[in-house]
Amino acid sequence: MSIGSMASEGMTVRSPSSHAKSPRQSDMEDVEIGSSRGRLLKAKESDVFEVTASGGESNSREAESGSAMKSIIASTMYSGCSVGMVLVNKSLASGYNHLINGDLNILLVVFQAVAAVLCVEFSKYMGWVDYPPFCLRTARSWSPVNLLFCGMLFTGMASLEHNSVPMVTVFKNITNIMTTFGDCILYGAKIELLVVAAFGIMLAGAVMAARNDAEVTQLGLFWMLANCVCTSGYVLYLKYATKSVKLSKFGMVFYNNVLCTLFLFPVTLMNGEFGTFLSTKALHTVDYAAKNAFAGFVGFFLNFASLNCVAQTGPTTYAMIGSLNKVPIAIFGYFIFDSVISEETWTFISISLLGGILYTIAKLREGKKKSGK
Repeated sequence: MSIGSMASEGMTVRSPSSHAKSPRQSDMEDVEIGSSRGRLLKAKESDVFEVTASGGESNSREAESGSAMKSIIASTMYSGCSVGMVLVNKSLASGYNHLINGDLNILLVVFQAVAAVLCVEFSKYMGWVDYPPFCLRTARSWSPVNLLFCGMLFTGMASLEHNSVPMVTVFKNITNIMTTFGDCILYGAKIELLVVAAFGIMLAGAVMAARNDAEVTQLGLFWMLANCVCTSGYVLYLKYATKSVKLSKFGMVFYNNVLCTLFLFPVTLMNGEFGTFLSTKALHTVDYAAKNAFAGFVGFFLNFASLNCVAQTGPTTYAMIGSLNKVPIAIFGYFIFDSVISEETWTFISISLLGGILYTIAKLREGKKKSGK
């Protein structure tokens, strides 16, 4: 072993001519050297800890910022697709409902589900997305989502048949409150006072808008309450399904629309909608097929946006966005379809916007509290 290596390991080299030091002095020298090295090692460890801690805080802030951006994007996508879907369906209804007795609401959902399946399968064929082939076990796991969706659709139509639109809007806001408390009970979401105030203000606005049309029958009340349960159950179970069923979002879109077609097509046979479509030659046009295909294309994106919104933000925010979507729908309907906006509707729009602002403030405060931790 060389002298240099021995020196670097902490050994003392004395020349023959040097005076021998007393044992006590030698011990003191060793202690001083040892303590100096100890301080050096501690300093280095401290530096490493500080750098690591600082890097961890930075990574945490970046992760929170990225999560907030994902939530904003998911909410915007869902809102845009939802509004677009309503406007496309309104265009179909206003353009073709006068040709038939009644409506083809459920059959339109089936047409659009088939178109969405074709879109997602084409995307898979092109290699843009990927998901496993149809599996009966996975379909069974996902089927409660579609059963609740079908229940929401059917009870919603029945409630509109037996109640006025303003009264249905009131109960839609009650549904949002049910969803919020369900999110708290089932998933441990925290409810801030501003969130409760936001939903309360929106409910008050809906009640004010319905003050001149507040008649409710027992049958109408039954269908509205059933719609509240189905809608809230659909949103809450959707959050569970997106986490428990091991599928990509596009795989969920595939199963969602395949099962929707399987469940709803027999309904169109029983209620006569499919027979009405076959017997009405005026509906067998390229224009009607193109509009349904476009609606299915929008529905494909709406399915993905809905699943992504629930996964990124939660049922409460999803419900709030659904309520706020009525504002742009009313405004676009006024400009595109010449729909009349009554004084009550303007009141509802104004109060809904106030509730939306309060909810946004509550979410911003929640984000600041999390980043403060």
